[in-house]
Amino acid sequence: MREVSSTTNSNVLLFGYWPLSRASAIKIDNLDKRLTLNSIMNNFIYQTRFPVLSYKGDEILPAGAILDEKTLKGLKSHSMDRRLYPIGFSDMVRTDLEGFLDNPPYSEIFRDTESRDHIFAMLKKIHIPRCTVEVAEYFREKDFYTYRHMLVVFAISTHLVSLLSPTWDYSRTIIASTAHDIGKCSIPVNLLKKETPLTRSEHEQIEHHTFAGFALIHYYTNNSDTDLASRVARDHHERRDGSGYPAGLTTIDRMIEIVIASDMYDALVSSRPYRCEPYDNRSALEELSASALHGKISSETVQALVASNRKKHTDWRECVISNEKRGFAPKGNNYGILADDEEGNQAET
Repeated sequence: MREVSSTTNSNVLLFGYWPLSRASAIKIDNLDKRLTLNSIMNNFIYQTRFPVLSYKGDEILPAGAILDEKTLKGLKSHSMDRRLYPIGFSDMVRTDLEGFLDNPPYSEIFRDTESRDHIFAMLKKIHIPRCTVEVAEYFREKDFYTYRHMLVVFAISTHLVSLLSPTWDYSRTIIASTAHDIGKCSIPVNLLKKETPLTRSEHEQIEHHTFAGFALIHYYTNNSDTDLASRVARDHHERRDGSGYPAGLTTIDRMIEIVIASDMYDALVSSRPYRCEPYDNRSALEELSASALHGKISSETVQALVASNRKKHTDWRECVISNEKRGFAPKGNNYGILADDEEGNQAET
């Protein structure tokens, strides 16, 4: 597992997860007495390094909170509106998504009527938690990229599920894909929009959105259909080779892998604050293909995405992933570059 900076409790990794094997080596029986076997989810123990905040700025969990069984029950015990609402909750959302998909490279993926009709049929059919609706509205005002990204990742994920797992329950994947970045409402907007390299502490705060999303979905929902959503929010930056975050997982649910590829693709082909210009479509697909060939992400998912981008849509199973590189990374890309903490501007909370 990758190294993460300092801890305040030698037995628990801050905003991260001790693998159970390592936990047993550090005397897991000496941890907080509230911890039970059920709180060691997916073989990891969870503790926040930063507070979990709602989009309104309310503190849901303080920094240093351990997410055990008792905490999860407490998150679900609050009185609030937990009803599900149509993802196409307004004409604005439908109009916005139509506009996004009309532009390249998405227009290539959704150029045939059948695939577009399927997406917009899901808008009417599938219901999502109220919190996702509210967070989408929040980001539409505060950080339009994140709002657009939530909708585009929903569309691409839904399309890929229709190719890879057509018998799967669409509702669970759609709920999950739209909410995958819900935890970003815990991150200061000025940090999400920062153009210069992040400091290490800022980078760790950005990574916190995965854990924050996991906690927020438990807080706002009490529905079995949202179990996948909470895991997608937590695990959509994991990679098969263990190089991802927050836990360095190597075994990842197939539905989560679909959201991972959709998330990566849209991030590459979109304008971002830390990059002067987006990747062109060929270069983005080559980056994804390289990740698949190096065992980081699902090759099947990348095959389906590459096949969907070809002029003549072919069966994804007939698509061969190539390691040929004819594209190039855009200039002025600050992604992955860390500034010294002393020199960087600390995010305001």
